[in-house]
Amino acid sequence: MMLARWIGIVVVMLVTTNTSLAQSYAFGAKGGLTIGVQAWNGFERDPLFSYHAVGFIESAPEDNAFAIFAQAGYHVKGSALRNRLGVNLGTNQINRVPPQTFEFRTISLTLGGKQKIDFGIGKTYYLIGIRGDYTLNTNLSEYESLFNAFSVTIFPVDDFVQQFNYGATVGGGFEFPLNDLMSGLVEFTVNPDFSYQYRQPQINGAYDPFSGNNRTLPERLIRNVTLELTVGLRFLHRIIYVD
Repeated sequence: MMLARWIGIVVVMLVTTNTSLAQSYAFGAKGGLTIGVQAWNGFERDPLFSYHAVGFIESAPEDNAFAIFAQAGYHVKGSALRNRLGVNLGTNQINRVPPQTFEFRTISLTLGGKQKIDFGIGKTYYLIGIRGDYTLNTNLSEYESLFNAFSVTIFPVDDFVQQFNYGATVGGGFEFPLNDLMSGLVEFTVNPDFSYQYRQPQINGAYDPFSGNNRTLPERLIRNVTLELTVGLRFLHRIIYVD
């Protein structure tokens, strides 16, 4: 609810500012493929293939060269494990662990700027923004039974998930006209988190079935990076003043 309120405030500020300066504005929706990558204390992870959906509003000055934008959306971040082995604690046998995807489902608010350059029939652009995320939920509870059956200490648990995160969005795209008031867009962005999605403190006395001894598990820190390929529609709202 708090994030939705801030999104509404940002949208009103953008529209009000644009109106007071006699400028038009644009809005639209976009979405597409997300490739999630996570760093887990140096442990290699496979990418997660998921999706995102975003709504946006931006300024639209007469030259349409530079825009300030705000966008809010739903993003599924995370990583995957494929073709991994684990020790069955009941039989002490090494078995192949079923593939897993670790999903962190978030809503994001991004504020930034977009520089546009004429290119052919449309405009190419690059953008940069700052981003705040709120984690709605995860799918980590699905693996509790596997965690109990296998010694796979890389499995995270919900208790240590950080709900609020922040990062940046950088990228570029191409905007092409469909008619006087509507454009299509194709966009690619890289979205690194500066904060940790997951922070688990050091665990002492953990049983290691490979050696039969207890050992200390170091602090586990997980940070998100996503690559997003996006397509969308942009609608221009012109403000015309008549004397």
